[in-house]
Amino acid sequence: MSKTTERSQQESLPGMEHPVGPLLRMDRMPHIWCSTCGIGIVLKCYATALQEAEVDLDKTSIVSGIGCTGRVAGYMKLDGFHTTHGRAIPFATGLKLGRPELLVTVFSGDGDLTGIGGNHLIHAARRNMDLLVILVNNFIYGMTGGQNAPTTPVTAKSSTMPYGNFEPPFNIPHLVASCGASYVARWTCLHVRQLTKSMKEGVKRKGFRLIEVIAPCSTLYARLNKLGTGFDLMRFYHDNAEVRHDADTRDVGIKFQDSIICGKFVDEEKPTFLELMEAHYRKALGGRYVPMPAEGGMIREQD
Repeated sequence: MSKTTERSQQESLPGMEHPVGPLLRMDRMPHIWCSTCGIGIVLKCYATALQEAEVDLDKTSIVSGIGCTGRVAGYMKLDGFHTTHGRAIPFATGLKLGRPELLVTVFSGDGDLTGIGGNHLIHAARRNMDLLVILVNNFIYGMTGGQNAPTTPVTAKSSTMPYGNFEPPFNIPHLVASCGASYVARWTCLHVRQLTKSMKEGVKRKGFRLIEVIAPCSTLYARLNKLGTGFDLMRFYHDNAEVRHDADTRDVGIKFQDSIICGKFVDEEKPTFLELMEAHYRKALGGRYVPMPAEGGMIREQD
């Protein structure tokens, strides 16, 4: 069957719209991700979570940095911002401070968020900034050529460490939890139901929420390490992922081709940056303090 015939048949069949199609910019399809890349699965889980949580999409924005995962902001039919490398979190912080009524999600990769943007990550967690961060971890810099990342496991190979990595990688859940994050979870992109549920929780919570998602990069990480196809990596997740809710984050580091501890590790309520700021200035300035209006935006003098 020719591609033209197949396309015309699909267009003529009723009810063929993808379940999350209304949340995607279908005019930008097909996407640029490699076959068997896991980012599309994570995107679908996020879109499903927004639908099931019934959030107001007019008050939802998505911010991403540079890299394979950074393309997500351009594919979602939301107010999206594709920022410079490593600067997704400070951009999202400014957006949240200026428009506190918005649900602001940062959607980016391990290199962008923990490498080039690592300083912003730890301070946003320390401040308990009211952001949802979805960090897709494929253990490598994917878009730029397979370089070693802050998450590359010891002994794993990359284009810049062809004889194997010797640098200790970040344990991301422990990193952000120790800095003060109020919600921390990890899943693989095989765990679509659990991941979707975690994202639904994330959009309803306040404070700094980070969900790490382990995803396959078959083009670079799997090829350089002779791990097979993306399907082989998904089968590895099936056989080696262990769900352990409330695990001590010190114990959930990832070794090369070893068990992957998944689950919800941290879930606690504590004041956000904006709540702390407002309480502080009310106490310090009293009636002179003019808070941000509920609708956000610029503060204007009242008649």
